[in-house]
Amino acid sequence: MISPLTIAQTADESQIIEFFQASVGQWLSERRYYTLPDGNTKEVESMIAIRFLESGCEELQRLAQMHNLTDTMMLVGGAEVSWCSKNSLTNKNESAGSTLFGALGNILYRDRGFATSEPITAKYSFPNSKTLCLRTEYNNSVFEEELKLVGSKYRTRQTIISRAGEQVMIGQYLEKRLA
Repeated sequence: MISPLTIAQTADESQIIEFFQASVGQWLSERRYYTLPDGNTKEVESMIAIRFLESGCEELQRLAQMHNLTDTMMLVGGAEVSWCSKNSLTNKNESAGSTLFGALGNILYRDRGFATSEPITAKYSFPNSKTLCLRTEYNNSVFEEELKLVGSKYRTRQTIISRAGEQVMIGQYLEKRLA
């Protein structure tokens, strides 16, 4: 007999795979960051490419090794996200790079974090099939993120970053599918 916990994890894994697959493509991300408590804002535009990763692929095997997962703890699928960002007002390049995501149970494994190059994990959940919620904690910071698919051509995202129990930044994003 399958335990309810196993069924819930299978449902989470199925939803994350569907979410990754629905997110595949080229996206234009318009971002606004609010620094708290002073309210300073920064606007960034990013070109994002998302590629789905099948379970067992080389990238997910490498990610599993980074997290010391055994062969019996196979990541069920994932995504590679590449980006190139520039400041919307000054047109100066901000950052460029890529990151790997892989899922197992209700844990999302990453090869790097928002503010670290070290491998990290996040807990994920789905309040509904179109909305992915993430909670990531490291270096005394908490990153709470919500990604919502809006039809097939848009995504919204919001990130709240807290340190020592105080919110320090809010990021809001509108992402438009280009291809």
